[in-house]
Amino acid sequence: MLAAAVGPRIGITGLGVHVPERIVTNDDLARAVDTSDEWIRERTGIRERRMVADHEALTDIALPAARLALADAGAEAEEIDLVICATVTPDMMFPTASALIADTLGMPKAAAFDLLAGCTGFVYAIAQAYGMLASGVSKKALVVGGDVLSKILDWDDRSTLVLFGDGAGAVVMERVDRGGFIGFELGADGGGGEFLWYPGSGSRQFENPEALLKMNGREVFKFATRIMVYSAQQILGECGKTVDDIDVYIPHQANKRIIDYAVDKLGVPAERTVVNVDRFGNTSSGSIPLALADAREDGRLRDGALILMTGMGAGLTWGSALLEWTNGGSR
Repeated sequence: MLAAAVGPRIGITGLGVHVPERIVTNDDLARAVDTSDEWIRERTGIRERRMVADHEALTDIALPAARLALADAGAEAEEIDLVICATVTPDMMFPTASALIADTLGMPKAAAFDLLAGCTGFVYAIAQAYGMLASGVSKKALVVGGDVLSKILDWDDRSTLVLFGDGAGAVVMERVDRGGFIGFELGADGGGGEFLWYPGSGSRQFENPEALLKMNGREVFKFATRIMVYSAQQILGECGKTVDDIDVYIPHQANKRIIDYAVDKLGVPAERTVVNVDRFGNTSSGSIPLALADAREDGRLRDGALILMTGMGAGLTWGSALLEWTNGGSR
């Protein structure tokens, strides 16, 4: 799916993020599996990640992010009429994380549903919210992206254990007077789903179901390096933009080597690229909002800045969103 935005302007008016307090370093993991700080840094660029406590679940980190996003937008909870939560690790299958968030925050008018698109979940979710806002079905939406992948990792498998962390982000979306989303590119390849999967987690029966994340790292790396470049090129072409127009590039924070490859192939200057995988690891649906918050923290989200966000992940899925940032300007 590839389309330039048409109709009313829809933008992000509030942003909030949250990560668990617990920091897990590479040295900590080296005490659990046969690895080392040097080995992990060389192959992934990751030096530490955050992980939830045993008693915590997704909503425990998603709710603080949502509250911050509402405050940032100057929005009251009861104004929200749509809640979308992008995650592959909800507290439970139902009630959904989105419904729990809406109830806890006091959003009696809100429709709420979870969206499952792997690490691309946040991009899919903002595209979904955009469509509902632009059509008038929704007036003000809360989009949450987050995961607690530490709950589904095999702590005997160093190839996956070292990659992932926990984190969440949230945005408020509504009509704006200027700027806003310019276009979206989304795609999926179920044929590649066997390379990154969670066997035994659904209604499909497996001979030996193991409820732990599995990944073919080599194949996922090949997919990621190709699709990150392809998706970015597609959306830029559709929207009549070039790499030179991009002020802030926010790639999914899966692996520093993947990011470096995409930056090199696209020709994006390093100073315009947000990288925080070293501090958080791969937080799946929380990755892009966490990076967006870092970009704002260091002053890169100036009014009128053109932002390119690209994600890819389990499904296999991918997606890009092009956004002109506005500081204020909601209707």
